[in-house]
Amino acid sequence: MPNPIPTLTLAEARRVQLSALGLLQPPAAPESKAGVLNAIRQMGALQIDAIHVVARSPYLTLWSRLGEYKPQWLDDLLSERKLFEYWAHAACFLPIEDYPLYRRIMLENTHSWWDSRRWIQEHSETVDFILGRIRAEGPLRSADFEDRRGQRGAWWDWKEEKIALEQLHTAGILMISRREKFQRVYDLAERVLPGWNDEDAPPIETVKRTLALRSVYHLGIAAGRWIADYFRLSKADVARLLEEFVAAGELLIGTIEGWDEPIYVHPGRLELLRQARAGGLEPTLSAVLSPFDPLVWDRARCRALFGFDFSLECYLPQHKRKYGYFCLPLLARGDLVGRMDAKAHRKEGRFEVKSLHLEPHVRLDDALADELIGAVQRCAAWCGAPQVTAARPQDAWIAG
Repeated sequence: MPNPIPTLTLAEARRVQLSALGLLQPPAAPESKAGVLNAIRQMGALQIDAIHVVARSPYLTLWSRLGEYKPQWLDDLLSERKLFEYWAHAACFLPIEDYPLYRRIMLENTHSWWDSRRWIQEHSETVDFILGRIRAEGPLRSADFEDRRGQRGAWWDWKEEKIALEQLHTAGILMISRREKFQRVYDLAERVLPGWNDEDAPPIETVKRTLALRSVYHLGIAAGRWIADYFRLSKADVARLLEEFVAAGELLIGTIEGWDEPIYVHPGRLELLRQARAGGLEPTLSAVLSPFDPLVWDRARCRALFGFDFSLECYLPQHKRKYGYFCLPLLARGDLVGRMDAKAHRKEGRFEVKSLHLEPHVRLDDALADELIGAVQRCAAWCGAPQVTAARPQDAWIAG
């Protein structure tokens, strides 16, 4: 039987992944709250980060795909129980229909970041205090708890009460009922999802298989080494499962021209590959991306597929930064063409481009300049800082 997977060029493989992740073309119509939920379902997870230099990452990741939309819709979807928060690729907003998968991870205590159950047992006094207040008073923020010890916590200078809230959330005892000015509001899981029954959580092996298959589906095409990272699965588990998936026809194997390693394709993406091979996936979207966008969050995948060597430098000392504190990748019609360090001065209505660096292979012609100027101006206007300025003379063109 002939292989149903057409051999792709690198450009076609890029277009498949852009389409799968919702970054191929701008939306055809104005967006709605339902569009926000659909975008998160398409990605499988929306990573959360609180850095607010331009816009907080989950809001910016959605803007890159949706254009003009109301950030309040994301908050509403969480409050309406159509989303929940948990650890996936990292801390993420997740579709509520995926709660059974992650509930099993909570019950098995297999989350890779820390052993929450053990921490809870070792800090029972603090835990009892936290749970007692939430039971009596209702949903509470970390800010509603004073640091009773008068000293800083071990994680990110967190007080022990904040650590306890996070551990209880990771264990599934608490859930995030809503956010207030982006601060988490914690409540008892049984009050957030009163109808849930733990018997409905699938076995852990089913969870692993489901998330591994979904990783390939969300990526469109995936080298084997990319799959575990998407939902932070065990590499050993994924290596074992890949053989089973291929033998059962649950994944198909394809190739990219010039690559030695195979790529894996979910059968549900075959039509996307055929469209790419036939020239039907035309990239028309140009956008500013979040550093935590799923297109770039796996640095090795980004280098291999797009030739874009990206890293976030905000965690480095200033003297070690090459591009700036909070660089944002720049997507222009299917190519990652550069990065921009920017800051939104909302009170002044000004969007400051501190520096802009195009990739060495990129030639700045009028067409590309128009694409990038438009993308930056749209982003600036959405951020409430419509006046674009450039801090360096060589970047003045980006201000239009």
